[in-house]
Amino acid sequence: MKVAFLGLGVMGFPMAGHLSRAGHEVCVYNRSPAKMDLWRETYDGRSANTPAEASSNADVVALCVGNDNDVREVICGDKGILEGVAEGTVIVDHTTASAELARELEDLCSSRGLGFVDAPVSGGQAGAEGGVLTVMAGGTAASFEKALPVMESYAKCVRLLGDSGAGQLAKMVNQICIAGVVEGLSEALLFSERAGLDTAAVVEVISQGAAQSWQMQNRYETMLEGQYEHGFAVDWMRKDLSIVLAESHRLGLELPVTELVDGFYADVQAMGGSRWDTSSLLARLVDRHAESKNEADG
Repeated sequence: MKVAFLGLGVMGFPMAGHLSRAGHEVCVYNRSPAKMDLWRETYDGRSANTPAEASSNADVVALCVGNDNDVREVICGDKGILEGVAEGTVIVDHTTASAELARELEDLCSSRGLGFVDAPVSGGQAGAEGGVLTVMAGGTAASFEKALPVMESYAKCVRLLGDSGAGQLAKMVNQICIAGVVEGLSEALLFSERAGLDTAAVVEVISQGAAQSWQMQNRYETMLEGQYEHGFAVDWMRKDLSIVLAESHRLGLELPVTELVDGFYADVQAMGGSRWDTSSLLARLVDRHAESKNEADG
């Protein structure tokens, strides 16, 4: 298929690479030309100077950018996707954005004879590089089926979960779960260390039971070593959680744990950890307990 991929960040760069390796005819666009140059040196494909140029003649246009405003600009802005695509093209948005935006863009695309799929991903940088992302999609069955071979190039699981906006809502569910799990794991590791246990042995045992999680299996060692350079940054998590909390307020729901953990990530930002990965909640706990000890000693 002829595919345009817009946004060559830590996720988009390898995702577009998997498309090329899968045999698709790929044209990329990124606001920073240096990223496009590097991508062309690494993979087989072309680059374009504008989203409109990249999207011309594409069967599917995929994008992975920052937030709602970035998505609107890339799709609807001057020399955006809508100025370049032909009728019948499907636009796939892998950005974690609002469900409201997804519905808005579905209506706009439908009125122009285009397909639209909101398709946020989970799996982080490692998942993108390994081609094993999980894609949560919303949209029509026809648009989803046309875009499926593209998404399968970089994902291990791709699922249509409902109409437009369903993908974004599912990603919100994902982030709610992650927020609670990471905080729970952080507290457990700190407790184990302060109680004088062999934490590695404890984790080996409890990971065989109900406490097991992806975070435990993949992050506990680096958390104990104070290494927080594993992709999905605190800044990005707070952006995602702001979307979650806005949607929960719209639905009239209280999410006390999610709100609490969002505040904890704000503390991590204040510590200078904006670019640390989400497992850095442990750093916050260690820092808070160190402060308390200093105050007690003082």
